[in-house]
Parts: sequence; C-alpha cells; structure tokens
Amino acid sequence: MTYGKEKKQVEALENVGLSIEPGEFFSIVGPSGCGKTTVLKLIGGLLKPTSGRIAIDGRPVQDARKNREFGFVFQTPALLPWRNVMQNVLLPLEVIGENTPTNRKKAFDLLDFMGLSKFLDSYPSALSGGMQQRVSIARALAFSAKLLLMDEPFGALDAMTRTKMAYELLRIWIQFRRTVVFVTHDIPEAVLLSDKIAIMSERPGKIVETLKIDLPRPRSAESQNDPAFTRHVQTIREHFGLA
Repeated sequence: MTYGKEKKQVEALENVGLSIEPGEFFSIVGPSGCGKTTVLKLIGGLLKPTSGRIAIDGRPVQDARKNREFGFVFQTPALLPWRNVMQNVLLPLEVIGENTPTNRKKAFDLLDFMGLSKFLDSYPSALSGGMQQRVSIARALAFSAKLLLMDEPFGALDAMTRTKMAYELLRIWIQFRRTVVFVTHDIPEAVLLSDKIAIMSERPGKIVETLKIDLPRPRSAESQNDPAFTRHVQTIREHFGLA
C-alpha cells in the first residue's frame, strides 16, 4: 500500500501476506506507524491496495462489503450521543432496513449477555468507557457480521478497565465465535486473546513472523502465569528490541 503521488509517495506496506481461518482470533502487533490500521482498513474494504489481492472466503472484499459481512469496532466507541443504548445498537439494522422484531430481540439478548440490559434507555454520556465499548461491540455483532475488525478498541481505557474488557471480549468471542482481526500495540493483551499473532516491522510494514499461541482455552487471569504466556510475550518483545 502506497499513499500519495510521485515524489510525495509514502510506502506504508510491503509484501504483507496473511491467512486467517474462520472463527480465529487473529491479532496484529507492531510499532506505531507501521501500518496496522492500514491492514485492517484494507481487509474491510475501506482502502484499496496499490497492488495485491485480498479475498474473504475466496471472494473479493467488495462482495463481502455488499453482503455486510464486516463489523467494525474502533478505539473510540463512536456512539451517537442523542441515541440511547438500544437505539445505538439498532442503528446498523435501521440503515439496512432490518430493524425487525426478531432482530430487536436479538439486540436485547446481546446487551443482556453483556450485562447492559438495565441500561437500554441510557445515553452514552451516562456510561463508563468500558460500557460504551461494550455497546460498540454489541452494535457490531447485531447484524451477524462474520468478521469483526477491531482497531485498538481498548486503547482509550485505563489499565484496570482495559484488562476487564479483554476478559469480557474473550467471553463474547467464545459465545459468538466470530472471526476477529484485532489490532493492538499491547503485547500481553494480544497473547492473552489470540490464536495467532502477526508481528509487523517498522514502515514500510511487513509481516516478520506469524506466531501461533498455544495457550489452552478458555483463558483467564491464571493463563498469564503459564510459562508459555511468558515465552510468547518475550518472543514478541525481542522483535522490537524490548527484551
């Protein structure tokens, strides 16, 4: 992926190759500015690659977009402040004309599963950062997207809330088993959550290694005491000269 024209060109990504299996929790880690978010936008069809090919189930990204197979969760929840929790979750369904009783029941069940059923009428300003992000995740799941693209969704949270949200995301992922592509710069977080982790280099971003995480599931706080957890964290840190 190259940005700009002629002398002002910036090569953001070079020879990036990823293979992500259905139902897999796949994370991408790398230094700031290496192109992690660009990779996510390319997968989601928000950007078109300068060269190369991206396929979802063997089909062009544009087909997956038309079939609404993507759900996006960004660093900030991007909730509409004038809509309450339920209205925010139902927004994508309204846009695509599928705000049916069945889907409204599904949205309620999602929010109930996430512990938000008592806050359906609350507005974003009345929610904590973690609660807002749970609403954002529920919104992404509400229309049965096969693929969740998550761009540092806990980056704006304090350390304690961030840890709680990581465990909450694991619980949600186990329940709904969507394919997740998760961008983060937090190495322990990536190891805790992931089946595989792609490690990126400085710009132009390349995949220098794809690491399989062999920690048993389900995972909990105890997983961080597993020697394999420490080994994986150390391996990734060595790539960035942090050992």
